Amino acid sequence: MFAMEAVSTVNELFSDLELERLQHRHARFFNICMKMSLLGAAASDALDSGQVVSGVGGQYNFVAMAHALKEARSVLMLKSTHSSHGRLESNIVWSYGHCTIPRHLRDLVVTEYGIADLRGRTDRELIAALLNVADSRFQEGLLAEAKRAGKIATDYRIPGVFRENTPQRLRAGLASMQQAGLFPDFPFGHDFTPEELVLGKALRSLQARSESLTGKLAIAAALLRPVPSAAEPYLLRMGLDRPRGLNQRLLARLVATALPAEVLKSS
Repeated sequence: MFAMEAVSTVNELFSDLELERLQHRHARFFNICMKMSLLGAAASDALDSGQVVSGVGGQYNFVAMAHALKEARSVLMLKSTHSSHGRLESNIVWSYGHCTIPRHLRDLVVTEYGIADLRGRTDRELIAALLNVADSRFQEGLLAEAKRAGKIATDYRIPGVFRENTPQRLRAGLASMQQAGLFPDFPFGHDFTPEELVLGKALRSLQARSESLTGKLAIAAALLRPVPSAAEPYLLRMGLDRPRGLNQRLLARLVATALPAEVLKSS
């Protein structure tokens, strides 16, 4: 039922170019990137420090094909922000020291706040479009950099409808739909147990808190408290229900401190 093809066939337009153009009309190529500059360049595989995060894979090839094929589009997706060492940073930046997809191949960019159509846009137009899908906590700073570079009018203002790009607004807007069963965390199903679902979120939260000094101090203070009985099913899943030695006892308390309050309130 499957016809496997070589990467050279899937990722490139090499053989019968005219036939492939006919076969792939209206193609859509979706890829994820880490950073997007306000001038339309994307970083997907490495940081500006030179640290390599992943291989490029076929990303560049698919983006290039989107421009070579008739009525095809490239879609680059990214989260608008990320946390680094306890500090929130924007993934939409004025400039970046590494580039995977050059700005002349700019096309569609998607964040949690919307879609920016950059193909064929002037620098001023694409800056305005990307600001509209950036997190509002960083919009003014990004706009100021664009103004200093002379790339957008000094009197330009981000439209009011895009100035509330915040996680709180997204959560409020989706709350009623999620209560109705829409937009679950795993829309295509999963094999996790209820305990594993709770632990996954708890451990991610613990990692985020441990990146800042205040978070580390709060974790240290929590380690002094005894492990509540409601944490036992989760410690059992982690193999920490019967900790041996000081190291495992501390790990058990660490996991217990990361569990959400609604899980522990029954203790």
